[in-house]
Amino acid sequence: MNSRDILKSTLGITNMVINSYIGDMSDSDLLKRPGVGCNHIAWQLGHLIKSNCDILNQIAPGSSPALPANFAENHAKSNNSSDDASQFCGKNEYLDLMKKLDAALIASIDKTSDADLEQPSPESFRSWCPKLGDMYVLLVTHSLMHAGQWVPVRRMLDKPVVI
Repeated sequence: MNSRDILKSTLGITNMVINSYIGDMSDSDLLKRPGVGCNHIAWQLGHLIKSNCDILNQIAPGSSPALPANFAENHAKSNNSSDDASQFCGKNEYLDLMKKLDAALIASIDKTSDADLEQPSPESFRSWCPKLGDMYVLLVTHSLMHAGQWVPVRRMLDKPVVI
């Protein structure tokens, strides 16, 4: 395996976890919050898509898929307390957007050489992701940073253990 294969394999494992956790959830289940002050899964999915598109565009300008109208605003930090279902997507739309983003990410990874991965990351990320390779690691693992919050929702909904 080379570095690009490892990144793509990590993305595959991340997606397996995400799809396992939300696969049997309904659109209304995605609006459940794991606890007081926590973001619901729908907002988190939108945050992941929006922020990963932004990150990918910083390291590979113009490579992210276009997002639907009002998507960025509805998934902004300023809207994380909203429980208005009309402001959020259904599960299938989130999954479709994630697939498009993943395809763009894989295409970007495939165009990136090992030497490119050693290049400095954008200045705004450099303190915690010093190299371009670190940015790709962030992109393929970001969803896992949120997925742990989804297990309590599964328990509240009496969903089976899936992993």
